[in-house]
Amino acid sequence: MKTSRYSLLPLLILTVMSCTSEKKETKSLEVEIYETSESGNKLTRITEFSKVDSSAVIKLLPEQKFQTITGFGGSFTESSAYLINKLSKKNRDTILQAYFADDGARYSLTRTHIASCDFSLNNYTYAPVVDDMDMESFNIEEDRDDLIPMIKDAQAVSTDGFKIISSPWTSPPWMKDNKEYVGGKLLPKYYDVFALYFSKYLEAYKAEGIDIWGLTPVNEPHGNGNNWESMHFSPEEETDFVQNHLGPKLEADGYGDVNILGYDQNREGLGEWVDAMFKDEASSKYFAGTAIHWYESTYDYFPEELQYAHDKAPDKYLIETEGCIDSQVPVWQNDAWYWKKEATDWGYDWREDDKKYLHPKYAPVNRYARDIIGCLNNWVDGWVDWNMVLDRQGGPNWFENWCVAPVIVDPDADEVYFTPLYYTMAHFSKYIRPGAEVIGVENADEDLMVTAAKNPDGSIAVVLFNEGTTSIDFSLMLGEEMVKVKINEQAIQTILIPSKTN
Repeated sequence: MKTSRYSLLPLLILTVMSCTSEKKETKSLEVEIYETSESGNKLTRITEFSKVDSSAVIKLLPEQKFQTITGFGGSFTESSAYLINKLSKKNRDTILQAYFADDGARYSLTRTHIASCDFSLNNYTYAPVVDDMDMESFNIEEDRDDLIPMIKDAQAVSTDGFKIISSPWTSPPWMKDNKEYVGGKLLPKYYDVFALYFSKYLEAYKAEGIDIWGLTPVNEPHGNGNNWESMHFSPEEETDFVQNHLGPKLEADGYGDVNILGYDQNREGLGEWVDAMFKDEASSKYFAGTAIHWYESTYDYFPEELQYAHDKAPDKYLIETEGCIDSQVPVWQNDAWYWKKEATDWGYDWREDDKKYLHPKYAPVNRYARDIIGCLNNWVDGWVDWNMVLDRQGGPNWFENWCVAPVIVDPDADEVYFTPLYYTMAHFSKYIRPGAEVIGVENADEDLMVTAAKNPDGSIAVVLFNEGTTSIDFSLMLGEEMVKVKINEQAIQTILIPSKTN
């Protein structure tokens, strides 16, 4: 089984192609180049092109079409919404414009939590009354101060709109065997009641003018070490819940078009989950696709597992619904830190000895860029970051599970810091739009990661990442047109080819 669609061409072919391109009178390829780099570029327009005749050629193959892009973006959490509300109107607007406006990152795919999660101010559920089988006590009052206003403000800013995936971290505690927010399993006698809980949620948010595009049955069904809100499902149990309870209930209540994404945890476990979810036509019926996270490793994007999931259900969504720099306090207003291999994650300290190799120290920008490009080159069609905004401690978080977000704020001083992670995300979300098709790429330089997609308007976005400490010159070819390009050391670059030239 192949581990990636993009492998290096034989050197002989590259040499012939390079020589041929030199002998032919090649046309100049019109491009716009934007770069974010360790040296200081922040989605900066590059106007000085390479003057080097490089033998390294990156060839775009738009006739080779792969997955259709659903979108890129981040997550609405109570923590982010609470912080935004504490800022001045000017800074609130600055952040929302930066994420959702046409001149910002143009986020198109987002996520939020159903009731409380670790990035909430406290534990809460929408159905607090024990054994309320008809959900008469259901209410979303906890979301009205912060979460709902942030989503609606983002809707007002976004020209194209954005999709929302909603995930519960747990059912109401009284539905579980341990009656707690943390850990435990959903009791089978409450399967239908929990399905009603989802339907009530969709109805309540719709009444607020917020349509939910997708759901996952639960966040991280393997649990989180019994630290914060969680609920355990096996692959077979979740499949049963979706096939026989959640799917039919949503369909009966008029929400059959809401996309149910199964699993919603680390990629290493994909195989056993897609085997259960897509076992046959009946088990597959209500699953629109699979949701995944990246916490299994700081550098490995698990191409074989992604390929397996795609092969098992080639017509279903495969969406990264959560990833962040976890177990790490943000570094305030120091761009250099985000390019250095100093950060660690949960696995650096707490992983089993035989799995610690998956969690070395790493550079946060490298992790984002490597992962998103690796995902796009292995059938993933959407990629959602975790919190959009956190404070200087990496919270607020009721469990004190500190993390990093692309935008860090100091609400007391009313200051906002756009980290390099914000610009890294924008290299994808701003230029690869929903409905784009990932296209083929022949990459002659093993030191460059590269992916490309053709947008609905005909433009092509090429995203490259140079993790090395020296700049790289290369030639980008589309048909008989070519442009010489230089990418700086430790840099991510988006090359946009306008539709009129292809």
